[in-house]
Amino acid sequence: MYRPILFLFLYFALLPTANSQLLISNNKYPLVDFRPPLSISPPALSGSFGELRSNHFHSGIDLRTNQREGFPVYAIADGYISRIRIQSSGFGNALYINHPNGYTSVYGHLQRYNAKLSAKAKAVQYEKKSFDIDEFPAADLIPVYKGEIIAYSGNTGSSGGPHLHFETRDTKTEATINPQLFGIEVPDQVKPVISAMYAYRLDGQPFSEFTPKIPIPLSGAAGAYRVASPLSLSGEIGFGIVTTDRHTGLSGTNGVYSIMLEIDGRRVYTSALERFSFENSKAINSHIDYPTYLNTKRSIQKSFVDPGNPLQIYTNLENRGRISFNDGLLHDLKYTVTDVRGNTSTITFQVQASATPSTSSPRPMKGILFPYNQVNEFKTDSVFVQIQPGNLYNDLDFVYKAGAQRVARGYSAVHQVHNRLTPLHTGFDLWIKPMADLGELQSKALIVSTSGASQGGKFEDGFVKAKPRTFGSFYIAVDTLPPTITPVNISEGKNMRGVGRMTFKIRDNLSGIKSFNGYIDGRWVLMEFDAKTATLSHSFDGTLSNGKHNLALIVVDMKENSKTLTLSFYK
Repeated sequence: MYRPILFLFLYFALLPTANSQLLISNNKYPLVDFRPPLSISPPALSGSFGELRSNHFHSGIDLRTNQREGFPVYAIADGYISRIRIQSSGFGNALYINHPNGYTSVYGHLQRYNAKLSAKAKAVQYEKKSFDIDEFPAADLIPVYKGEIIAYSGNTGSSGGPHLHFETRDTKTEATINPQLFGIEVPDQVKPVISAMYAYRLDGQPFSEFTPKIPIPLSGAAGAYRVASPLSLSGEIGFGIVTTDRHTGLSGTNGVYSIMLEIDGRRVYTSALERFSFENSKAINSHIDYPTYLNTKRSIQKSFVDPGNPLQIYTNLENRGRISFNDGLLHDLKYTVTDVRGNTSTITFQVQASATPSTSSPRPMKGILFPYNQVNEFKTDSVFVQIQPGNLYNDLDFVYKAGAQRVARGYSAVHQVHNRLTPLHTGFDLWIKPMADLGELQSKALIVSTSGASQGGKFEDGFVKAKPRTFGSFYIAVDTLPPTITPVNISEGKNMRGVGRMTFKIRDNLSGIKSFNGYIDGRWVLMEFDAKTATLSHSFDGTLSNGKHNLALIVVDMKENSKTLTLSFYK
């Protein structure tokens, strides 16, 4: 069942500038409350809202900062700091501001906060003896004002280069909303590009890697595309397209705002990326042709909706976008692709339907039917699989195979649990029985994929239990090796006078880094970790006295294997 959503193409809101273009939204978001978070003019994006990313929709806009860090970041309106988040991955250094109008602004990948916020964050880190913090200050503790410098742009966390990640959220529901609907203007007079179209022969079957698809040649250019001659199709068909967008000036290849499909003037499918909930973001793997994406990295946006897809970005659905061509008539179809500024491109084409109703037979099952909306289980003496409702997007022809009895450094047979071409929303429960008594290695046991990626897990009730996020082939391994610590700019007895920070590389061979703690002369000191470069560092703050000092650095992995580095240095 598909719930109605708010973003219909009925309301066109003009941005309050002389050269404004149309924005499409049925919600009347405030257009004058917020100022831009940066003063770089003209603004340019390296990532748009709702853009298709690996395993998620992009939750904000990425504002370019001329490939440099350190640009002032401004509070877009009055409010208060509602969250201070520091982590080695994700948004890195991030700030959240709640505003009186019911919205929250989010600023990610920051280089540093302003002096007041930096002092507050550092005090919390020392209080909790942790680099990672996630603080929710009271509403009256840290007020901020429109245009106040709250931070400086950076490249922290999982950022792939200097930029500002910026979001607007509904404070009450935490749903993320397209910032350009709030008057955050990015000049754009460029129409979306449609680079490919496909027809899928569905014929009443669940979509899977076995669903036949037919590439459809397009002609024309941005703005108006067409198919040269009528397509001859029969049975139940779904369509899909590959489409991207750019904006005026310096622009990356970004995502589009909406896709609409009509047949004979009647809408059968609309998707619009006005807002979405974070808990549903991974359903991007249902929104696109996931098997094709894994095999080719090409993102085909399907114009038909899987029954287990929880996204609320769809409306005007007729039979979930599946179209029957059995009436022998010639039908006129039209795709309309629109960006958030109202620039539009279309594909017009015709389909000659078969005069004979389709009587295609269901594909023969190779495994076990797993309905998408039920608890599904599979078990043998050596493996147990359980998939909860809400994880499958379609009914699944589940296939299991027992593979090699043992691999190098493995402690079980290899278990092939279906295949990686079927996406899961959050994952599944997997239990594997070891082939022999693990003895004292029980606490070190975990499940890994045949690609070598740890799935975590613990030994319990004779099985090693984990929750993989994808299907694949798995076996039991053990992690008995501690992490490694490699000093970069410090060594035993080195004089660090005039050096601003000491730096290390830390790595783990399997289960991953759990914690790191540094001590100078027995006192805990803040160590900052950049996960993308595996760099751990401590910045000297000027309070360290001249003379000899002793450092102890302790790094622990997820299986409690510990490595300690000790050395003396001088300041």
